Order: sequence, then structure tokens, then C-alpha cells
Amino acid sequence: MKPACSVALVTPSYRGDFERCQLLCASVDRFLTNVCDHYILVDDDDFNMFARLANARRHVINERDILPDWLRSFRPPSGANARKLWVSLKTWPMRGWHVQQLRRIAIAQHVEADALLYCDSDMLFVWEFDPESLWKNGDLRLYRNEFGIVGELAQQGAKHRQWTEQAAGLNGLSPPDFPAHDYINNLVSWRRDHVLAMCHHIEANTGKDWLSAIASSRTFSECQIYGAYADGARNGQGHWHAGSGLCRTYWSGDALNETGMEEFLAGLEPEQVAVGIQSFTGTDTTLLRRLIDRSNFPFRHPQPPICDERRGEP
Repeated sequence: MKPACSVALVTPSYRGDFERCQLLCASVDRFLTNVCDHYILVDDDDFNMFARLANARRHVINERDILPDWLRSFRPPSGANARKLWVSLKTWPMRGWHVQQLRRIAIAQHVEADALLYCDSDMLFVWEFDPESLWKNGDLRLYRNEFGIVGELAQQGAKHRQWTEQAAGLNGLSPPDFPAHDYINNLVSWRRDHVLAMCHHIEANTGKDWLSAIASSRTFSECQIYGAYADGARNGQGHWHAGSGLCRTYWSGDALNETGMEEFLAGLEPEQVAVGIQSFTGTDTTLLRRLIDRSNFPFRHPQPPICDERRGEP
């Protein structure tokens, strides 16, 4: 039976982000309404660690249940802390961040929600948010930074350029002109029916199954692939575009103290309901937890709704 509400959360994660993922879950429970389910996608080695986060609405999904059997992972014999590799006869050897992207696409075949809201595991919600507000007259919000791939990002050899060119090729589109649109963000929403159709479209265009077609290169971005499909192959049908991200991210710099956090939060744009503080900055997770429970933290951020209109039927 189809869930009564239309948006499910999807979070790829791994053991290095476990504490941050716990905070994300706490923030979802504290601030979000009208969420069908929350799916946390992990590899088989991490499944038991994350299984404790599961409840009636939160599901921890082993990649073995959503990825094909011919894609196998192993840890090189150089030590217990060696980085895992995912290998097959159909793809390049891949690291975990590659496979996290593939899980995000694969999960669409195993859920029934109309929309998938992808949340990175090192971010957390800091304000009340109804994911159904992502819908407007039956169209779903799609983050698109208009011509955001420009300058150094668009130069030959730059990863953003390679991601965008590969996305166009997979979708059977002409080579992109630059500057080009950027669809990459750590909190984005996709239509599930479009994800399924995108996989069929890629298979028809390349003659390969969608996963091996995407992973035939080690340089790919699932966000650029979906953006190329949604706007290039479908001319934006079923989406409305938003140029601002829903999450404000602190990518690098010194660890934030309380003053630094207040200054960072002061830069939140009206639509931003989440923050991402990269773990390698060393910011104390105790400070992050205080954003959720509001204890002894003077958080001030007046938040208007994302859009004035309630969603139409998909």
C-alpha cells in the first residue's frame, strides 16, 4: 500500500559519520513533519552499527539488498583501516563515495514515496520544516544554480566540467556549453518516478544497465546526471526550480565555537532549514546537538515557508 504522505528522506552514510548521522536523525525527529519514512543506506560492514537507529519510520538498508550481486566490496589486506574498494567486471574500481551515489539512485526501485529528499549524513535540520512544501501545484522543487559551473569549475579537466559532460552523454544529450547549471547540493529533492525513468533512459541510450553505464567512468555526479535528465531530457516537466539550497554548509576552516556558530547561523537564507558542518573542521558535536534541543544556545532565525501554495497532487 502506498504511504499516505509523499516525501521520504534518504541518507547514504558510513561508520565515520555515525555520530553525525545520529544527530541528523535527532533533528529529523525534532523538526520535520509529514515524512513518510527515512532510509539510511550503508554498506554491509556498517549495517550492524547503524541498525540501532532503526524504528517504525526509520529503516537501515544494507547495500546488498539494493545493488546487484556482481558489484562486490572488499578491504585490501594492508590493514583493518584500509579503505574499501567496490569492484566488478563491468565498472572501474570504486571508493565508498562513488557507491553512495549509486545507492541514492538504486533506492528508488524499493520505495513508494512520490519524492525523495536526499540528506547528507553530516548535516542536520535546525528549523521546523514540512517536506510536503517542496511540492507546488504538482511539481517538485529542484535545486539548480543557474550557470553555476563557471570559471575554474568549467575549465578543461575540472571535476564539475567532467561530471556535467558525462551526465549529458549518459542522457544522450549534446555536449554541454559552459557556463552550465549546477545541481549539486547536500539537501536535494528528486521525483521518484523520474529517477526510475532516468534509469530506463540511460539504459536505452547506452545499451548497458544503468549502474554499469554510470560507473564506466570513475568521475560522475548523481546530481548532475539527474539534473541533465530532468531538464535536458524532460525539459523541466514535473519540477520547479530553486536557485538557493535548503542547507547552509561550512565546508572548511577552523572548528566553530559558540560565537562562530552564531555568526554562521546569522548567514542562513530565508529558505534554509538545515546546516552542514563538515566533520573534518573538528567542530564539537556537543555544540551541534544544542542546535537541536536549543539548550543554552541563543538561536534566532525567523523562518518563512518555502512557498505559499500547498502542493497539488503529483
